[in-house]
Amino acid sequence: MKSNWIVKEKSTGTLSVVVADAKWAEAQEKAFNKLAKNVEVKGFRKGSAPKDMVRKQISDAAIFNEAIDSIANDAFVFGLGEQNLSLVGRPNLDVKNVSKEEVELIFDISVTPEVTLGDYKSVKVTQESVVVSDADIEAVIAKTLEDYAELVIKDGEAIMGDTVVIDFEGFKDDVAFEGGKGENYPLELGSNSFIPGFEEALVGVVVGQSLDVAVTFPDNYGVEDLAGQPVVFKVTVHEIKGKQLPELSDEFVVSLKKEGITTVDAFKEDVIHTLKHEKEHEAEHAFEDAVLTQVVEASSVDIPQVMIDEETNVLFEDFKRRLESQNYNLELYTALTGQDEAFLREQMANDADRKVRLRLVLDAIAKAENFEITPEALEEEYANIGQMYSMEVDQVKQVLSPSVVMQEWRLKTAFDFIKTNAKA
Repeated sequence: MKSNWIVKEKSTGTLSVVVADAKWAEAQEKAFNKLAKNVEVKGFRKGSAPKDMVRKQISDAAIFNEAIDSIANDAFVFGLGEQNLSLVGRPNLDVKNVSKEEVELIFDISVTPEVTLGDYKSVKVTQESVVVSDADIEAVIAKTLEDYAELVIKDGEAIMGDTVVIDFEGFKDDVAFEGGKGENYPLELGSNSFIPGFEEALVGVVVGQSLDVAVTFPDNYGVEDLAGQPVVFKVTVHEIKGKQLPELSDEFVVSLKKEGITTVDAFKEDVIHTLKHEKEHEAEHAFEDAVLTQVVEASSVDIPQVMIDEETNVLFEDFKRRLESQNYNLELYTALTGQDEAFLREQMANDADRKVRLRLVLDAIAKAENFEITPEALEEEYANIGQMYSMEVDQVKQVLSPSVVMQEWRLKTAFDFIKTNAKA
């Protein structure tokens, strides 16, 4: 066998493999023997007729097709190895120049792209210093009080922040549409849970009031018949609930059940400590993001679309799992926000591109710096993963192969390396 690789754009190209001589003859012979088992010749039991009589009933095309099926994978693996290619995605196979003497197999593939690194060792970034202001402290305290606020039935008009309990039904051209109806639905005004304009229209309503709310669905709404269309929701208000905030007192602090914190002063000190920790984490994250951005932007890599598509799928499935953990599903999310699957995937594609690009650059740095894990470090990584997920090391090894753990270690080591170099 012999192969040839022609690269096109975005790390896609054509891998051709020619199978000839004894290898191709052997494949045809095996193909004929396999097909012959099902050939019936008058006067003979199936599979027992003379070879020359059977051969007359099997076309060259049938033998070629069977032979190609039997050798395509071996030919493909050979071509990848000979050309030193790393496949991503699924190959597409075409056949060219097939005859009894040889066959040329054409594989359209995407491969792991080559990365041209910039001067990643010279990147310098100053990490922001951490300051906790009085305004920061007051904001956390106010948020805590609001989190523990009670919803109490109130008289008068609804304002932003109130929760209104409503029945609603949506109509387009005076015809009710599917998915547009709810009963005794608690809606917090200002939560942006419904399509734009709906919650704002309920500011000022009173208990017992019925009203029509005219809104227009977003152009990218998931239901084609409703996208960009004006509709009317018929709404009835059953209850209005306002937030009643607790008083900041030692008694309230005790009710928070934070270990060792029983006074307002102690609570404020804990808020300061927590804020400082959070801001330090944010500063570290901002530093890391700035370093990675500079390193990636200084590098050059032509990513095949299939890698971005696969990463987008991962992000989308993770998003659906997070919705389900919050007792949502994609259908309900689409109905409430007007963001359909196509829109969500389009937004996620940018993050997917960045994640793929970052992994490729870090992997190239690991190769440039010859980062290779030792057997002892590999065992330590397995132990760390087991501790993180409360699993025995043997269980982790059943789930994660050494190659996966080693690759993650190489990326992490490269990341730590450029962060250390970048500290100004």
